[in-house]
Amino acid sequence: VQLQASGGGLVQAGGSLRLSCAASGLPFRNYPMGWFRQAPGKEREFVASINKSGYRMEYADSVKGRFTISRNNAENMMTLQMNSVNPEDTAVYYCAAKWGYEYIHWGRGTQVTVSS
Repeated sequence: VQLQASGGGLVQAGGSLRLSCAASGLPFRNYPMGWFRQAPGKEREFVASINKSGYRMEYADSVKGRFTISRNNAENMMTLQMNSVNPEDTAVYYCAAKWGYEYIHWGRGTQVTVSS
C-alpha cells in the first residue's frame, strides 16, 4: 500500500494550495480517507475526512469553510483544496486510509508553510 501526498509548498497568508494524495496497492474505493497535519512541537491533528463514495465530508472546526476535501475513485486520488490559509495552517500534511474505526495506512506527508 502506498499513499503519496503532494502539492505542498510555501504560500502567503490568504492564498490557496491544493494537496493531492495518490493511492496504490489497495482498493481505494473501499476506504474512507482523511487528511491530518502535524505542526512543529504539536501532536498530529485531524483536518478532514471523506467517506467511500465521496458524499459525506467532515472537517475540523479550524478549517471549516476554508478547506474542501474530495476524491476521485476512478483515479485513486484524493485532494484537499486549501483556501484563505493562515500561518496556523503550517504543518506537514498526511493522507490516510481508514478501515473500521482506525486509520491504518498513512502516507509520508507533504510540507505546507504559510508566510505572514
